[in-house]
Amino acid sequence: MIEDRWLSVEEIAAYLGVKRDTVYKWIERKAMPAHKVGRLWKFRKEEVD
Repeated sequence: MIEDRWLSVEEIAAYLGVKRDTVYKWIERKAMPAHKVGRLWKFRKEEVD
C-alpha cells in the first residue's frame, strides 16, 4: 500500500497547505501525531488525516 509511507515535515506541510513552522508548532503542542526518527520528524498520512 503506497499510502503507508512516512512523510517528512516538508511533505506533510505541503500536504496540509501550511508552513513548516506551523507543523513544528503543532508538534510542540502535541496536536500532531509525529514520530521522531533519528533527528527527523516523520508522519503517517493516515494518522494526520
